[in-house]
Amino acid sequence: MAIFNLNQFLNDFFTAHNCKMLQNEDGVLTVQLTETMDRALMNRPFYWHYIKKMGQAGEPQKLTLITNEKRRKEKGEFIHFGSPRLQQIMNYLKKNECFTKVFQKPANPQLNTALHPWLVVNIKLTYIGKMQKDELFSIGLNLVNGEMKSQMMEYLYTLPLQNTIPDYCYTISPMIKLKSGFRRIESVIEDYIQNQSHKWADASVEKMEDEIQLLKHFYKESSNEEKQQMEKEINEIEKRYSPKINISIVNGGMFYLYT
Repeated sequence: MAIFNLNQFLNDFFTAHNCKMLQNEDGVLTVQLTETMDRALMNRPFYWHYIKKMGQAGEPQKLTLITNEKRRKEKGEFIHFGSPRLQQIMNYLKKNECFTKVFQKPANPQLNTALHPWLVVNIKLTYIGKMQKDELFSIGLNLVNGEMKSQMMEYLYTLPLQNTIPDYCYTISPMIKLKSGFRRIESVIEDYIQNQSHKWADASVEKMEDEIQLLKHFYKESSNEEKQQMEKEINEIEKRYSPKINISIVNGGMFYLYT
């Protein structure tokens, strides 16, 4: 159910945002950014301010991202789940493309072709502790019959979609309300979390306790003022290593599908 193919995700993201793919081979992806993507990802506000002030078009940069661990030392930027660059892309999607509504275009539309409403939610789990890790999920729920699909975005990429309802088509009214549908998807994620091995959390707690014991040993003979400083440092250690899981919605939408 988790989306582990980061290279495919990046390819789809940049392609969807009209960026030209210059290379995508063996975990090395080079893309020619558009002005919009350059502004969003490359942190060059002064460049674009100057260019626009001069009345020029500007030159968006190329970006090379490496998802293959074996090639991380090559020229480019190594990107992985939990990396700042991926977080930046997720934040962009969350801020600018949180919700959508699209329709499938049937291959051979007939008069009165029915389109089923699917609630699709892309979710990110962030495991926070000794180390940080992200997992991405894409889940779709048919709001008429309750069918649920995992890896929903991968399925949607295979379908012809458009922003307006196709000719000769109509949408079926949902039997499941949006709030109830979202709760069903949320329950699937909660069950997934409960059924996972949480050795990472045990390792985080162990690391936290070791750090605290070492700190206490360092402050073994100390003044009241130093003890107050020790308590502050203990609080910082607990914040850093206490294991927790954050669940966040990346984006989602209503997809009206023929199949």
